[in-house]
Amino acid sequence: MNNEGAGFSPLLNFINPLNKIRSKMHVIMNDDTFLKKGFHISTDQSLLDFDMIFTYLDEESYWAQGIPIATLKKAISNSLCFGVYKQNVQVGFARIVTDKATFAYLCDVFILPEFRGAGLSKWLVQTIIQYPDLQGLRRWSLATADAQGLYKQFGFTEITRPERWMEIFTPYQSFKKEIQD
Repeated sequence: MNNEGAGFSPLLNFINPLNKIRSKMHVIMNDDTFLKKGFHISTDQSLLDFDMIFTYLDEESYWAQGIPIATLKKAISNSLCFGVYKQNVQVGFARIVTDKATFAYLCDVFILPEFRGAGLSKWLVQTIIQYPDLQGLRRWSLATADAQGLYKQFGFTEITRPERWMEIFTPYQSFKKEIQD
């Protein structure tokens, strides 16, 4: 089974035995449960509903409000993206920034409000963690203000040595404001 594009299926269940993250996972979502309800997850970027993703990130998320359309298009085209679909209509999204060898940054994770509460976010994160091209990575990273409980189920913890991490942070709102001025 091909692990790229529409051919990727969460039924693949490929897990590298050396993957330490797998041993830390406490939640195992049954792929069949979601597939039988008409849901599927794909990495095929041609299936992504860009307008839905942009609207959610720009208007509803707390982390990407004000993101310029061109910035999001470039981010998506240069990332490994996962779409969650209900009967071929996109209902969720996540993006991985990675070199597929040592590091992955999980970002822009969301399920549309009307589809929350059914375990789709857990299934999405599990599918990402199990994705064949992301096995054996040295470090996974993410930032969240409100979903620590979700990610802890998959082995994520607070940064152990935050004094070693640095950032340059430029909020999108500043770009939007500058354009309006």
